[in-house]
Amino acid sequence: MPSIRDQSERVYRIAHQSSAAVTSPVAASWRRCMTLHGLAPEDARSPWRLSEIEFRQARESSGALIAEAAGELDRLFATVGKAGCCLLLTDGKGVALERRGAGGDDADFRGIGLWSGTVWSEASVGTNGIGTAIADERPVLIQRDQHFLSRNIGLSCATAPIRDESGKLAAAIDISTCRDDASEATLSILSQAVRDAAARIEANLFRRAFVGARIVLVPVDRAGPALLAVDRDDLVLGATRAARLWLGLDDERIAAGVPASDLLQEDLPGEGGELPDAERAALRRALSRAKGNVSMAADLLGISRATLYRKMKRLALN
Repeated sequence: MPSIRDQSERVYRIAHQSSAAVTSPVAASWRRCMTLHGLAPEDARSPWRLSEIEFRQARESSGALIAEAAGELDRLFATVGKAGCCLLLTDGKGVALERRGAGGDDADFRGIGLWSGTVWSEASVGTNGIGTAIADERPVLIQRDQHFLSRNIGLSCATAPIRDESGKLAAAIDISTCRDDASEATLSILSQAVRDAAARIEANLFRRAFVGARIVLVPVDRAGPALLAVDRDDLVLGATRAARLWLGLDDERIAAGVPASDLLQEDLPGEGGELPDAERAALRRALSRAKGNVSMAADLLGISRATLYRKMKRLALN
């Protein structure tokens, strides 16, 4: 392990090489720490800690996240906890909301600051798994001397961001270890495990936000769950980030109304199967495709404009 002085000199040297900052996410983070946050690698600083009131408010604001992540944290800790690992669930600002750790390792992790109520943003403690995953909005693996602060070079972190039902970054989940014998293979396994857990939490949050809607899995080869929430008339109510990227969806297009069958190029099964429901769904899809233009929707349906108006009135469609 390099000395504090050697590590500090290395960080300064690499971060000031513009080519390195462009090609290396770690070097780019080191540069942010110095130029944006005014940090120095030799700083003997611990992560910011919230007051009890601030911590309680942070947890209350993230109640849904904590509820949907609890089971995943427990399952993940049951797998990696005996290997000397600590788990943190943070909000989108890097505030540690939930923690899982073995009692025998608590002293080490508390000394570093991996504890509930601490803030692991880049502004607080420089390059680290949580802060850098949030800043870059992607999974990261920060190993030992890749940390910005020299005091953290005994730590290795695997972190993945978690997105809310509208695809915006909302949280992060992290596995950290202080073991100096953690191999590249072990850290790679931990990194995959934390990404899988983040995807399941993200899917849980999405289903929670659209209770009562059909949840449709979009068959794509992308990181993260590609899910659509669809109403009984086949119109999309919401989409995860992976689904949005794959299908070219955004908030405006979803709000305007888009049939899921158009996006997936297939007819999705209806809810209930009653004729009035099927007719209502067909009219809503046609109106959506015509962007609300009744004449165009009538042409799509092969009926007159007057007939469409009568059907809309009977089915209470505006």
